[in-house]
Amino acid sequence: MTYPTYQQLENYAALAVQVGVNVQQGQTVVVMAPITAAPLVRLIASKAYEAGAKNVHVEYNDEELSRIKYKQAPEEAFSEYPMWRAKAWEDFVDKGAAFITVYSPNPDLLNDVDPARVATATKTASTAMSGYRGSLMNHTNAWTLISYATPEWASKVFPDVSTEEAVQKLWERIVDATRIGLEDPVKAWKAHNAKLLQMVELLNGKRYKQLQYEAPGTSLTVDLPEGHIWLGGAKANAKGVFFNPNMPTEEVFTMPHREGVNGVVRSTKPLNYNGQVINGFSLTFKDGKVIDYSAEQGYEALSNLLNTDEGARHLGEIALVPDDSPISNSNVVFINTLYDENASCHLALGQAYPVNLAGGTKMSPEELLAHGANRSLTHEDFMIGSPDMNIDGITQDGTREPIFRNGNWAI
Repeated sequence: MTYPTYQQLENYAALAVQVGVNVQQGQTVVVMAPITAAPLVRLIASKAYEAGAKNVHVEYNDEELSRIKYKQAPEEAFSEYPMWRAKAWEDFVDKGAAFITVYSPNPDLLNDVDPARVATATKTASTAMSGYRGSLMNHTNAWTLISYATPEWASKVFPDVSTEEAVQKLWERIVDATRIGLEDPVKAWKAHNAKLLQMVELLNGKRYKQLQYEAPGTSLTVDLPEGHIWLGGAKANAKGVFFNPNMPTEEVFTMPHREGVNGVVRSTKPLNYNGQVINGFSLTFKDGKVIDYSAEQGYEALSNLLNTDEGARHLGEIALVPDDSPISNSNVVFINTLYDENASCHLALGQAYPVNLAGGTKMSPEELLAHGANRSLTHEDFMIGSPDMNIDGITQDGTREPIFRNGNWAI
């Protein structure tokens, strides 16, 4: 069978529109995608108009052009950002647009580029787009992240086969993970969201004050702030419209207290950070802050990430994903955070989601900080889960309860 079939691609587009962002009548839809994903983007546009969209704005990107700029542009180019674009995206937010991003980066794109250039450009863009990004992290607007099998990404995931076969194998994994090969993917996603909601409700009922992680290379305690909220699956935006930010998704997640993380944690999967791979890395935390770190690959890129700003050395998210889950059971390392984070428990350095704190979306940045929410220009997930991971929850009265044993749910 050749993947994807036209029907599967059409299902994918319908899923992104109906479940990913749940397009409403008269709404504008903004699609950001690599140029190779044009066949999917055209179907997304068609499905969006069928769902009642007023306008579909598409912005294509070309990674090779980015590489050319990083290799050849003068240094000052990386300290500038087209503010017209930032203002346009903020205008889309203000008008209630939905945002669909097709995320399919080449993990090796910038391996031979000076990491300092990448760090400067990333910080410049993050600063300029902070208003737009903040609205998405507040779930003001509906947004979703999906992936498309590109030759560059596929060849990195399956390096021992031809490019054509690699693309086919990657599409097969995408079809399985997103359920677009099923007769009714939308119905299947609603059932999946309902299962995630059950775990969310269970964890919110526990009101743990701390989580304790133990695994090879990891011994970490994470305090949870008062009023923390677990989320997973479908979320409601500011207008009460439910959407799925990540497709696929297998996680439930919440906010750690920015000053309450202590111990050491080791990554279990490579991290593709802006076209540069960071692998085999460990972080040591004291009172919430990374005070020491190491990496077998990508040490300089890791340093630049941690030095983005003061908040980049603190955690903004903790997420639980069982080892016995569909993406994990594929035994494929995708080197794409959208997929790898949904195969593994993970943490995120940087900005916290205000939606993970009771009343957080109505708090000022200073109030969020006072309640233990981290602030940063970055938000970078990294994977720490394994079949050897045990996690305990400490209740308000000090009782220790098993949450994970041998990488899977124990509650």
